[in-house]
Amino acid sequence: MVKILVAFYSRNGSTELLANAIADGAREEKATLRVRRCREVVPDAVMTQVPGWAEAARRMNEAYQAPTPEDAEWADAIILGSPTRFGLVCSEVKAFIDGLGGLWSKGALAGKVGSAFSSTATRHGGNELTNFTLFAPFAHLGMIIVPPGYTDSAMYAAGTPYGATSVSAGSDQQMPTDVDLEAARYQGRRVASVAAKLRG
Repeated sequence: MVKILVAFYSRNGSTELLANAIADGAREEKATLRVRRCREVVPDAVMTQVPGWAEAARRMNEAYQAPTPEDAEWADAIILGSPTRFGLVCSEVKAFIDGLGGLWSKGALAGKVGSAFSSTATRHGGNELTNFTLFAPFAHLGMIIVPPGYTDSAMYAAGTPYGATSVSAGSDQQMPTDVDLEAARYQGRRVASVAAKLRG
């Protein structure tokens, strides 16, 4: 059975919903999932400046364990999800990646599947660039990058060929749409299917 780690960071729940949709899609392919939330790296004083951030963090940190290098080594595929921060991956997900140096040094992640997804507050806010940013560490780790591409009708309705995405249009109240979530579920299915083929 294919083992998949979905490691994400979410501040208001948008990226969390995409992560769970991806996990649901992978489960349709009979994959075993570990869904993990990266932890905050900013001080509490920064979090309190954004209404609801600290409360959402507490809720999600109770619901999800933090990802570990052991989770990455366990997995056949790693799917990373990040909100877009000034057009790039957020520091919380980057901190998790930076903790994989020990696995990199022994080639422990080489040959595993890597895939990415993202969310942003504004249209053209950097979703595609964030997904591309996540491709770079996959390459350094020797992983096989598997984007969803335009390989299913769901990808013509939402997301990008580089990974599932959502846009909250500047409002924390606007969550991923049904078509966003279907694109995410498809990405989960595709990653699980390709990882199974690579495992033989």
